[in-house]
Amino acid sequence: MELSQLRTLLAVIDHGSFEAAADELHLTQSAISQRIRALETSVGQVLVHRSRPAGVTEAGGTYLRLARQMTALADQAQHDVGAAGPVPRLSIAVNSDSLGSWVLPALAPLAGEIAFDLHREDEAHSIALLREGTVMAAITTSGRPVQGCTAHRLGALRYRPMTARPESFPDGPTPEALRRNPVVVFDRKDDLQDAYLRAHHVDPAVPPRHHVPASADFASAVRLGMGWGMLPESEPGDGLTPLDDRSVDVTLYWQQWSLATRALERTGEAVRRAAATHLR
Repeated sequence: MELSQLRTLLAVIDHGSFEAAADELHLTQSAISQRIRALETSVGQVLVHRSRPAGVTEAGGTYLRLARQMTALADQAQHDVGAAGPVPRLSIAVNSDSLGSWVLPALAPLAGEIAFDLHREDEAHSIALLREGTVMAAITTSGRPVQGCTAHRLGALRYRPMTARPESFPDGPTPEALRRNPVVVFDRKDDLQDAYLRAHHVDPAVPPRHHVPASADFASAVRLGMGWGMLPESEPGDGLTPLDDRSVDVTLYWQQWSLATRALERTGEAVRRAAATHLR
């Protein structure tokens, strides 16, 4: 296989189609197709699902990881010898609450030397992106290293159940009040509110729910009284009242590929340093 074929595989998957990959690499769509076919012929298996967006097969996931590794090492080598080449590109999965509060400030000083490809993903599900090769590093709730990765505990992000309408809970978060009052949920992977409901012996399917998949808008929806929700402790509490004194600590870990590139190491150091300040 050739490095150009691996770069093409990356472009197809990262940009979602053969057409978009052609634009990214300044090639014709026919050239992109030929490179992918040549790569598949050399390994004897189909690697790319011809769908929209394009995806990888199980075998393709293995070669996607290889493509990221080889590309990162090649870019690092070019940088080390002063050769002209692309800015190192680093794909990272980050949960929305961390991304909007402390991760972006941590990455900003590196923005001139590293091109970041950030994937917003729930911390309980980001491990899948790391395992399949979509990202090279991730903030996750799993402390067990993915094969070929290292894991570092970052700290805990504390959440509290908040409401803008405390009058709707005159006796506190009783099962009856929780069944009656609407709840704001980030997206369909967000289990924080459902876990709180289950702890109060309430079926999560019973209360009305609003899905608001953006951190700032999620907090705004709670402040506007659309429903109660679990907000990070760092979120300003103006106009909000906690349902009770309980809190939930979500422990976060930084997992990154065991690959000696300057971009990956510097990013990991920046994230760990910021986490030491912002997390418990």
